[in-house]
Amino acid sequence: MDSAELKSQHRQFSIKLWPPSQNTRQMLVVRIRGNLTSSSIFTQKYGSLNDNEAEDNAIQIEDVAFDTANKHYEMEPDGDGSSAVQLYAKECSKLILEVLKRGPRTKEDREPASEKVNAFQETFFDISKGPRAFIEAAEAEELLSPLKEPENSFTKICFSNRSFGLGAARVAEPILLSIKDQLKEVDLSDFIAGRPEIEALEVMNIFSAALEGSILKSLNLSNNALGEKGVRAFGALLRSQHALEELYLMNDGISEEAARAVCDLIPSTAKLRVLHFHNNMTGDEGALAISEVVKRSPLLEDFRCSSSRIGSEGGVALSKALETCTQLKKLDLRDNMFGVEAGVALSKAFSKLTDLKEVYLSYLNLEDEGAIAIINALKESAPLLEVMEMAGNEVTAEAAPTIASALAVKQHLTKLDLAENELKDEGAIQIGKALDEGHLQLLEVDMSANSIRRAGARLLAQVAVQKPGFKLLNIDGNFISDEGIDEVKEMFKKCTNALGSLDENDPEGGDENDESGNDEDNDDDLESKLKNLEVGQE
Repeated sequence: MDSAELKSQHRQFSIKLWPPSQNTRQMLVVRIRGNLTSSSIFTQKYGSLNDNEAEDNAIQIEDVAFDTANKHYEMEPDGDGSSAVQLYAKECSKLILEVLKRGPRTKEDREPASEKVNAFQETFFDISKGPRAFIEAAEAEELLSPLKEPENSFTKICFSNRSFGLGAARVAEPILLSIKDQLKEVDLSDFIAGRPEIEALEVMNIFSAALEGSILKSLNLSNNALGEKGVRAFGALLRSQHALEELYLMNDGISEEAARAVCDLIPSTAKLRVLHFHNNMTGDEGALAISEVVKRSPLLEDFRCSSSRIGSEGGVALSKALETCTQLKKLDLRDNMFGVEAGVALSKAFSKLTDLKEVYLSYLNLEDEGAIAIINALKESAPLLEVMEMAGNEVTAEAAPTIASALAVKQHLTKLDLAENELKDEGAIQIGKALDEGHLQLLEVDMSANSIRRAGARLLAQVAVQKPGFKLLNIDGNFISDEGIDEVKEMFKKCTNALGSLDENDPEGGDENDESGNDEDNDDDLESKLKNLEVGQE
């Protein structure tokens, strides 16, 4: 089975965690209201709110947190939504504390509940809602009219999901010139879709010239099929930026030449915190250019360079460049062709990245050697690691002791994805035992398509169900017996939503000569042999 088929299977197994249902959102409002009114160390310190004020604030807190998390999710539409869920919860907690610190207010001096939302709406101009559509001059005049109002306070604009023709671009040009000095965030993702190349390039030149000299913190040029010509069409804007903190160049058809253009045109990345470079045609030579950008970005906290056809040479270059990014918190290199050599190089970078919280390394052809090198490095660094994804890397049970040893000390872990490997029961049981002690923040475990049988599935289920707030165990696509499936379902009978689909499980699958066993007796024997296994034994 080739890698494309494996990835297709993986997507079939995945479950989207975002967006939450309306019922879930309403339940969260009730919980927030309770946090604002009930006795706690915070309400004892700052005071609680009365029921009416708590209700107003709870609705607003949930709404603002949902909006923040949803915008985060829209930047990563191919993800499962777990990071959006985490951000949703963190934003709610932060806003609850802010409201309590502010303290209860009388009717006379109380801020309107919608004040924060209204302020956000006043500073953020967004025409991306609704169906994708072409716009020409007349519609642009109407859509962009709020930007022409004197003394407007817009600092962020989003023109995504609307395809600008030349007429619309010429309407936008003087408007952008008039407000560019107040703009901090500009989203021009997917704003020339379906236009002929000549027209699209001219539109990009118009926008680039109009925004040249603005002092932006965030610029999003994703989903525009830029290529080298498109990158250079934005040359005036890119060359004028010296304070960028966030740059998004996803799904832009950026080749080796276009990557070099990006490297050449951006004069300074000294303040860059976020660089997303997903789903391009970069290849090894392009990765060398992007690695130069990374080297010049010492404050980088969030780097994504996934699905960009990068092989061993480019992977090694990126890995060496990342050694300078000592403040990195999130790294996503999924779906490239790094191989073992680049995996080993990456492990050397990890030894210096002590602030890492999220690591996405699926489908990199790491094999056991590369995976073990990386896991050993992560064990000694990244004490606050929350997410580790290493699916589809041909990792076998030989790497399981190393993985288990590292996981045992990662008590902040919320998500573990080791799907589509060859860990089998032996590996699953060792990893399950490592997660058994502590790990109270663990929410998701994906061990699908790992040739796991009854014993491994049973142990993973036992570990998962006893974790408070656990959300999802995915063990689909394995070789679990019918009896094993019944046992697992029985364990999850009080939290059925936390057990993923088992539709792709094959109770009769696997190699008949597989020593891990093809019947329940051998499953039980394997579990017995591993019962006293010491986590961390290598």
